[in-house]
Parts: sequence; C-alpha cells; structure tokens
Amino acid sequence: MNIAHYFTFSRVFLIPFFPLVYLHPDWFGLSFKMVPYVLLLILLFCEISDLMDGFLARKKKLVSDLGKIIDPMADAITHISVFLTFTQGAIGAPLLIVFVLLYREMVISALRTLCALKGFALAAKRSGKIKAVFQAVVSFLIVLMLIPYSLGKISLAFLQRASLVLLSLAAVYSVLSAVDYFLSSWSYLRRPKK
Repeated sequence: MNIAHYFTFSRVFLIPFFPLVYLHPDWFGLSFKMVPYVLLLILLFCEISDLMDGFLARKKKLVSDLGKIIDPMADAITHISVFLTFTQGAIGAPLLIVFVLLYREMVISALRTLCALKGFALAAKRSGKIKAVFQAVVSFLIVLMLIPYSLGKISLAFLQRASLVLLSLAAVYSVLSAVDYFLSSWSYLRRPKK
C-alpha cells in the first residue's frame, strides 16, 4: 500500500453516499434543491482522487501491479454505482443500459484475471481511460441537469430523454473499449504461463 492506493480506495468508500443522498436526502437533512450540489461534490471528490492517484503513482514512481488492478476497479465501482443510481428516482434510466456497462466491467475483470494467471498485469489502456473520462462527463452532465429540474426550469421528460441519450453514448463507447481490450490482450493470453 502507498499513498496513491489510499486515494484510489477513498473513492470506493465515498461513492456509496451518492445513491444514499440521491434516494434519501432526508437522512442528511437535505432539501430537494440541495441534492444536485451534494451529488456534484461527491463526484468531484471521486474524480479528483482518480487524477491524484495516477499523478502520485507516476510522479513518485509508485506505479505497481496492485495499482494497475485497483484503479480501474475503483473507476468501475464508482461509475456503475452512479449509473445504477440513475435508474431510480426522477432520472429513471433503463436498467438495460446499466447492464451493458456492468457486463463490460465484468468481462474486463475476467480478462484481467486471465492475464494475471498468465503472469501479466493488464494495465488500463487508453480506450479504457477515455471510457472512464467519458463516463465521468456523462455523470456530471446528468447531475447538472438535476439543478434546473429541481428549480422547475426543465421538464421531467426532457431530463429523462437527455439522460437516456447520454447513457446510451456511454454504453456504446464502453463496448468499443471492451473490444479494444480483447484485441490488445489476445497476444498475452496466447503466451505460455510464466
């Protein structure tokens, strides 16, 4: 364990508050209008911690096989938690889209395990990093739309349609990223075990 790993785990421990705040703001004494701002703070902390763990790992030469595995795992936990939350309440996103995102993460996790059994740590690829950024942007945009919705400036129908489009784009890119991982890891999988 090093400081970069602590940043990684911090977002894993914080992200459960996202669905709790969204679904039960009364537990925290929050009004409906305050909810989007708290959700934005949670997302902001998670994304900053994601940047920090990568920055510290490279700057302090703390890059490790453990970090290569837990960082994308923490990204997956964060984004899947957020997108599952979006299937509830006002946003009401279709669960099927979230299943696409969830299956992608499970398949890539299995791929990482297979590579590990072959003696290789499958690090995050550029397409995976773009996928993580894309999902973060989608999360922020949907939460930002909750602000005018809570103020009565946009309709529920608009919020749901726009959220559906954004989540669909995230799902499509996630599938393309998974294909990229498969193609790039094929050579590792074909090698004899170390």
